Amino acid sequence: MKSERNENAMPNAHLHDLFVDELRDILGAEKQLLKGLKQMASKANNTNLKDAFMTHHAETEEQIERLKQVFSSINLSPRAKKCKAMEGLLNEAEEIMDEFEDNDALDAALIAAAQKVEHYEIASYGCLVTYATLMEHEEARELLATTLNQEKETDSKLTDIAMSEANVMA
Repeated sequence: MKSERNENAMPNAHLHDLFVDELRDILGAEKQLLKGLKQMASKANNTNLKDAFMTHHAETEEQIERLKQVFSSINLSPRAKKCKAMEGLLNEAEEIMDEFEDNDALDAALIAAAQKVEHYEIASYGCLVTYATLMEHEEARELLATTLNQEKETDSKLTDIAMSEANVMA
């Protein structure tokens, strides 16, 4: 009976469990990414790339807080789960850092690894925005859309650094 009332109260209620699972996954991913961004910043040679990684680190901390607000907006406590995709992307980034440590292509390799992370985040937040829209979770949608736009801006900034500096120097 309770689930019947919930379905009547929320459009597309069949997406709710998926929405919550994806929120927990991306919260875990963002927490995992904090360490990875510091590592990438410490390995980068290009000052603009170091700055981009540190700026994204600060944004990631904000994004974690925003995700907590999303959970609150749907009356749930924020709980992360380990994101296997982010774990794999960060493991690959570590391999790249080791493999290209003394190579002129290190910064280009770091950007490639970072953009793989960004594209994962863009896909995740894009889906979350869609689910929130369909379930009419307006506050959650706005918060998630803000983060989605930040992720797209970071990806664009990395492309600019790659095209004007890192890839040209490699």
